Amino acid sequence: MLANIKIKWFYLLSGLFILLNSLLIVKEFYLGFLIPVAIVVALMYIFWLDKLMLFIILVTPLSVNIADSELGVGISLPSEPLMVGVMLLFILKTLFNGKYDKNILRHPVTIVIFINLAWLLVTSITSEMPLVSFKFLAARLWFIIPFYFLGIALFKDARNITRFNWLYVFSLVVVVIYTTIHHAEYGFAEKQGHWVMKPFYNDHTAYGGILAFFLPVFIGYALSKLRSRTYRLYAMMVSVILLGALYLSFSRAAWVSLAVALVVMFLIVYKIKFRWILSAIVVLISSFYLFQDQILYSLEKNKQDSSANFIEHVQSIYNISSDASNLERINRWQSAFRMFDERPVFGWGPGTYQFIYAPFQRSKERTIISTNAGDLGNAHSEYIGPLSEQGIPGLLSVLSLIVVVLVTGIKVYRKAQNNEVKLFSLVTLLALVTYFVHGLLNNFLDTDKASVPFWGFFAIIVAMDLYHKDKKSVYEDLPETEKPLITHEDNPGI
Repeated sequence: MLANIKIKWFYLLSGLFILLNSLLIVKEFYLGFLIPVAIVVALMYIFWLDKLMLFIILVTPLSVNIADSELGVGISLPSEPLMVGVMLLFILKTLFNGKYDKNILRHPVTIVIFINLAWLLVTSITSEMPLVSFKFLAARLWFIIPFYFLGIALFKDARNITRFNWLYVFSLVVVVIYTTIHHAEYGFAEKQGHWVMKPFYNDHTAYGGILAFFLPVFIGYALSKLRSRTYRLYAMMVSVILLGALYLSFSRAAWVSLAVALVVMFLIVYKIKFRWILSAIVVLISSFYLFQDQILYSLEKNKQDSSANFIEHVQSIYNISSDASNLERINRWQSAFRMFDERPVFGWGPGTYQFIYAPFQRSKERTIISTNAGDLGNAHSEYIGPLSEQGIPGLLSVLSLIVVVLVTGIKVYRKAQNNEVKLFSLVTLLALVTYFVHGLLNNFLDTDKASVPFWGFFAIIVAMDLYHKDKKSVYEDLPETEKPLITHEDNPGI
């Protein structure tokens, strides 16, 4: 009897959907097929918020930015509206039931995030363009609340760490295939390589940055003996795909960030003492100061522009005499420093750089890329941008965030009682290092593509610190039937 009722309801609802969709098509509205998807998503908000989070991760690389709309705003569809819904739901639930792990709120990473957000609020109030700044703050919140504060809860189940990475990279590989096919139509030319990833990524620097971000993760999965051979084979295939795509991205900053991550890996794995690292940094800075004239003279002699040739393209990284891309970055940075000189404490307001920097340009520093209106984007730095927009306190909050998450991640790696956490902490740290380095030359944290993995990986570090590092196995709380296949659990080499 019950089965017959279910079948009748199935046919009734299916018939109503077909009828409704047919009427919509007659009216030339072709999105009616999305109605079941909308119903499923609504149910996920109510019953399966964790699965909704994973769904957002899956769709983020494939989301398309819709800018210059009638409302005068830009938004990435479908990911950002879903994030806004998750953020509002989280805030309402927390206000009404007051249940949230106090250990998360007391964690050093969380405290620094609160300080950063508080200063964003202050500088939004004092902003030259408050509406722009509050939009920037709102966007930052709908990235941080779902993927940091809810992300930590999601990663209590260690299986979700692996799911996060595989879901994001699955869609990223789809983008890679699309980009590679599109790029092949132009013979893999360097110039066309700057934009063939559109509409999924704005340009090759953002695309290359995310490829470099996930490479340490999947290379780590491929080389680790903690998983089955089949698992490692799939991870190796993904690594090769990402590495090939990174090469074809012609993103010099991404290449450099991956090289630095490799150096950091050796420092962490071989437990190089901090005093030696600090000594090396002091020597490098002192050497640059003592020989700055000779170094600058050598840099100015480099005339190698961007090229499809790998060696020549690498050489163009330090060309500050003729490479238009490098010179335009210097122009943006100089403009940002002049903005900072005028407002060193509160800055001009979050998100305002692109609307204000034009009059701070100097004619001798402008390039063929520069415009009189100064309307071609941000400061090209995750550090210099906040300095101009939020003053010295804003920059210090960003640097503090980097320091505290690195210290936490290294502590987790060294104190972890099981090798799975060691692996997760190492590859997560290295991924973040690629972005910290990339952030010297570009900034993408105002986009969902970069912010979802960035804040998600912060959450992974904190979740491992709070819930997993002291366990003999991250899966010890699960039933035997739900534990993933792990081989060589006691293998010390990661």
